[in-house]
Parts: sequence; structure tokens; C-alpha cells
Amino acid sequence: MKDRYGRTIDYMRVSITDRCDLRCRYCMPEGCEKVSMSQILTYEEIVRICKVASELGISRIKITGGEPFVRLGCTDLIRSIKAVEGIEEVTVTTNGQTLERYIDELKDIGIDGINISLDTLDPERYTYITGGGEIEKTMKSIESAVRSGIRTKINCLLQKGFNEDELFSFAELAFRLGIDVRFIEMMPVGAADAGTGISNTVVLRKLMEKWPDLEPDRNVHGNGPAVYYKRPGKEGGIGLISAIHGKFCEYCNRVRLTSQGQLKPCLSFDTGTDLITALKGTDDELKEAIRKAIYEKPKAHSFTDTENNDIHAEHRLMSQIGG
Repeated sequence: MKDRYGRTIDYMRVSITDRCDLRCRYCMPEGCEKVSMSQILTYEEIVRICKVASELGISRIKITGGEPFVRLGCTDLIRSIKAVEGIEEVTVTTNGQTLERYIDELKDIGIDGINISLDTLDPERYTYITGGGEIEKTMKSIESAVRSGIRTKINCLLQKGFNEDELFSFAELAFRLGIDVRFIEMMPVGAADAGTGISNTVVLRKLMEKWPDLEPDRNVHGNGPAVYYKRPGKEGGIGLISAIHGKFCEYCNRVRLTSQGQLKPCLSFDTGTDLITALKGTDDELKEAIRKAIYEKPKAHSFTDTENNDIHAEHRLMSQIGG
């Protein structure tokens, strides 16, 4: 369906847990509060929401967390959502620590894509930024995903003074493995400080200086707002998601469902629609709640400006609202 600004909204990110087996400093730092399982949507409720949302035109689902694979039965949920009429694509975002053990099952389910979060290729840096993670596990998962033939992408947040010197290493990884590596600008949500991020304008300039043959890639690579570049004769590509320095709100096609049942039309704001109450009613009542939330989606985020005094910035951690 279309929102009040005429944008087609067909993509829903679904957070199934606020828990994670890592403690990335900008996403889920030590000491963050977790909610009890009794406050988390059941899988049956998530599937019901997806079914009703599909009747409104939502055809693409991204499973997120926290870390989705720490919740028991995650692959069963993915299988159930894949079977929903009208859902054309289901993908998942993961840190890759336990992904390798699920690759065969995901292949059997017919998962449409896997996004793996990875901010450094250096083992010591990885342990530091993730609060104790093991990079070997994630690298093995990436290799297994690539071998399986499942569409695989890496999401990377470049940060000043931490991993900015790894820009070319990540790009070379994309070319070597024939996958997409996407550089995402840091957004000021929760514990994240946008001031530590690096503009994708700078990223692109540096990439073009090293590889002058880098050219825009007009092919569709997925559901997100990334702008892609490729090198002639090379597999894989470079994606830039520029939420701060390349605002793409006029083309935004997504809403987010938190693990606690809030439908968030925009990541930037703490506002949203509580679907827990709507779930107690009929499917028609649930559909109306979703329809209204989508229709009233804000015109633009406020990461860089505040146009209205009644807009409230989102201060919850990314793990609590779904990445």
C-alpha cells in the first residue's frame, strides 16, 4: 500500500528478539536491559502479523534481532513466513557467530538472502568491538553461505580511529568472494554516535581513487536503499547506505516491527503503533491498525534536523527496536 506521501511500502523488518550473543558497543553495550520472554511476540503472533500485512501489500520480510538465531526455532519461523501467501521474499540479518550450523536448513527453506554484520577483519578488533566475539566463526559462516549459493551480503560500519583503515580490505573481500559489501553510515540511535562514523561521500572518493574503473551498478541488489558500484570483470559489488549524507527518505519503502509488537514507521522516531492491543481483536482490526501506521509514516527522518516540535527522537538501543 501507499503512505500519505505516495510511497509504496512493501518491506517489513521483523525483530524477533532483543537478545544477542555479542555486545557490540554501538548496538548492545554491556548493562543494557532485556525484556522478559513474556513481553516478546510469539512466533504465532509474528506469522499472523505477516499474513495480515501481506494483504496490505507487504511482500518482503527481513528477520532481525538482536541476533535472531539466539531465539530457539528461528528457522521454523522463517519457514512459516516463507509459506505465507503474498510474501515473495524472506531474508535474515545475523552476526554470523552461529550461522554456519543453519546454512543447510536455510538453503532447504529457500531463504532469499543473508546479511552478515562484520565491522572488522582483524581478530583483536573484532573481539573488542563485539565484546568477546570470535571472528573465525563469522568468517566460516560467510564462506559457508557463499558456497551454498544463498545471496550473501556483508554490512560494515566504518568508524573513525577504529576500522577506517580497512576500507580497501573489505572491498577486496567483496571482489574475491563475489558478494556485496555494504558500508552503512552510523546513525544516532541508542548508544551509537553518528560523530564517530565516516561519510559515504568520503568512502566513495577513496574507493574511486584506488579503483578508477569503479562504476555505478543499476542492477537491483535487494530491498534496501543502498547505491551500488562495481568493477568491470569483477564479481561482487560495493553498496553505500548513506542515511546521513545521502538522505533517501523520499524512496523509503519500509516499516519495522519490534520484538515487543510496536510497528515503527521510521527508525528515527520513538513513535509507533502498539500491535499487541490489535492482536487481541479480529484480523480486520489488526489490518486497520497496520494500515493506519503505514499511511501515517513520517515524511523524513530527523537525524540531521528537526522540522516539527512534536517529533521525538528514538533513544532505545538498536537491539531493542530491530536493526
